[in-house]
Amino acid sequence: MVIRLMLVDDHKMLRQGLRRSLEEEGFSIVAEAADGTEAVRLAPAIKPDVVLMDVSMPDMDGIEATKRILAVDPDRRIVMLTMHGDASVIEQAIKAGAVGYLTKDCSIDEVVEAIRMAANGETALSPQLAQTMLKEVRKIHGTEKEEERVISKREEEVLQLIADGCSTPEVAAKLYISQKTVKNHLASIYEKLNARDRTQAVLTAVRLGIVRLN
Repeated sequence: MVIRLMLVDDHKMLRQGLRRSLEEEGFSIVAEAADGTEAVRLAPAIKPDVVLMDVSMPDMDGIEATKRILAVDPDRRIVMLTMHGDASVIEQAIKAGAVGYLTKDCSIDEVVEAIRMAANGETALSPQLAQTMLKEVRKIHGTEKEEERVISKREEEVLQLIADGCSTPEVAAKLYISQKTVKNHLASIYEKLNARDRTQAVLTAVRLGIVRLN
């Protein structure tokens, strides 16, 4: 199935470049928006599979637009593409409900992978942004604390690979288990850590000292 995309960025040249590159990768660009207000207006009618959303835009930024789009249609999958690498912006994006986080210096291959993961119901956590979050957590909490084991050893292994940026098939291959088993482990992890997706699970696990971001 062809993934239908909406591109949201106030820089027309960047949108055009992304459109060409992503169309070459087999995606269908069904809409473009130059700011958050336009994205909020278009999304409910067009219903793209994934929205690739800039953060900093005039009139309405990407974080507010994400909140409004998901308030109307919670099933929409939004990937943030941002120049910002500071923890406060990342945290706002997470709280807004975005399922992917990439910096604009990433490769087109990383963008493609993030979009596909989002369309498949997974979360793409940019290693660069994850590292920023780790630094912020360490500032807040200081040295790591010893915590009781809240997830199993195998679940820790799965979550560590997720934190390293592996997709579900990659985790399955590295641990010599099926993708279904990986998904079962993730479901158990989400329940134990009270997380709705892999991004929240990783961030919670980092705070608890269960996994490390390399």
